[in-house]
Amino acid sequence: MARIVFDPQEAEGLRAAAKAEFPGTPQLAFVLEQLAAEGIDLERCRSWEELRAERGLPPLDETGEDIHGDVA
Repeated sequence: MARIVFDPQEAEGLRAAAKAEFPGTPQLAFVLEQLAAEGIDLERCRSWEELRAERGLPPLDETGEDIHGDVA
């Protein structure tokens, strides 16, 4: 299984950010703490196109423009 793990200094930075976010945004604090503790499981990652399709958005066209007309 491929996984991105953070070195101790990076993990501590994520934990500090989680503590700072907890009072106002506990969901974000949870995600940051999970990243620090477990890293990122690359087997579970999805592409931008998969995420767009999941949310009912059209695929990017060949020009790279998104639904707002901005260049991606």
